[in-house]
Amino acid sequence: MRTTDNNGGKSIDKFDNLNIADLSVIANRNLLDLQKENPDLLVFPHSFGTYRDDVEKPHIFSLDNEKLTTYNLMGFIGRNSTQLTISSRFAKNENNDYFLHYMLQKVFSINLLKFDQTPNKENIWDFLLYIFPYYIKKAYSQGIYKAYKKEEYNDTNVKGSIDVKRHILRNIPFTGKIAYTTREHSYNNNLTQLTRHTIEHIKNHRYGSGVLTSDSEVRDIISKFIFVTDKTYNRNERQKIITANLKPVTHPYFTEYSALQKICLKILRHEKITFGKEKDKVYGLLFDGAWLWEEYLNTILKENYIHPENKTGKYRHLLFENFQPIYPDFISKEEPKSVGDAKYVPLDRQQSYSENSEKATSIYYKTIAYMYRFSSSNGFLIFPKQDTSFFETYRIKETDGLLKKIGLAVPQTTENFKEYINTMNVNEEELRQNLMTEKTPNAQHCV
Repeated sequence: MRTTDNNGGKSIDKFDNLNIADLSVIANRNLLDLQKENPDLLVFPHSFGTYRDDVEKPHIFSLDNEKLTTYNLMGFIGRNSTQLTISSRFAKNENNDYFLHYMLQKVFSINLLKFDQTPNKENIWDFLLYIFPYYIKKAYSQGIYKAYKKEEYNDTNVKGSIDVKRHILRNIPFTGKIAYTTREHSYNNNLTQLTRHTIEHIKNHRYGSGVLTSDSEVRDIISKFIFVTDKTYNRNERQKIITANLKPVTHPYFTEYSALQKICLKILRHEKITFGKEKDKVYGLLFDGAWLWEEYLNTILKENYIHPENKTGKYRHLLFENFQPIYPDFISKEEPKSVGDAKYVPLDRQQSYSENSEKATSIYYKTIAYMYRFSSSNGFLIFPKQDTSFFETYRIKETDGLLKKIGLAVPQTTENFKEYINTMNVNEEELRQNLMTEKTPNAQHCV
């Protein structure tokens, strides 16, 4: 069964082979509960870390007697032999969900012009390899993990506990050397070795070059992990390293390494979804469209805009003197300040809401509050727009404040993924140029 995100409610009569019994177990339930009960259900960004992002609160989909309604989540989910694939609403057809895969490749720093999009158990779990660069970058942002490690030496510079048994075996007759052990803080430890084994595993994969070499930052990070582990790396000790990492890492500073450890273990242990083998278990791989859209926009705006992260507290600001943290999606690096929000909803028409409407608060009021907080007269909202770009500017009545609505054109007529990438690059440049100018055309136009 297939549908799209934010489908507005699709009549269940339009689905072939609909299994109400299986889908009812998944429908109308929040993600946190489902994930606790079903470890084979992976949802990004929530699965590999504990974030303050409320991603677990929405339903994957709602189901009543007449309609199946989807929200921002895309990917696939299933139970027993029933599987529901949720494509992007911008997909040209069910076999060419270019928009979803383009955003995933940008966010996760990979470069694959050919990608098998058929949702079968092998390539779905191959995708764990493709998200590896994202998590190794997040972990490395805190530096290379250091941990205490037992080291054995046999020399004249004794600085630890003498190992009598090893000393007798190695230094009789006595030659001046002493066998001893120390406990040292080292970059070469079980966790960095696990990362190294994962790197070597991906190198041997059919898409390995596209995963590890397309991003210069990832290449540099990988070279550092190889350097610190090179002296003791041994392919034949892979199972030993996996076993040593079965206990989750906890560290007050290296918090991002917990997520990296989990994904490395899944890759190296070849954990796959078991279609139909574990009765009544829910499985799947889902991406939150709103999160993905925001992270994607950051890849094309990061040169000129700061991207505060409510998941990590990075670039946190306060609304008042000493309380109420806020996280605008984007804040310009240069003066005069401009602030903006990423919106994964259609905004290509003027629409009024009641004063107390939640939609008005989330779409307009929050951004205007950010503008006031940063003494900015320029705010913007960026949303995906089918086929054509969209630019409109609204003046906040009796003020100098301007709020731009910008729709980034998502092409629908490209023949292949390479052409799609080229078209998106042109549209992204138009978006950047528009944000850098003071005046914006108050009209729609084609790209």
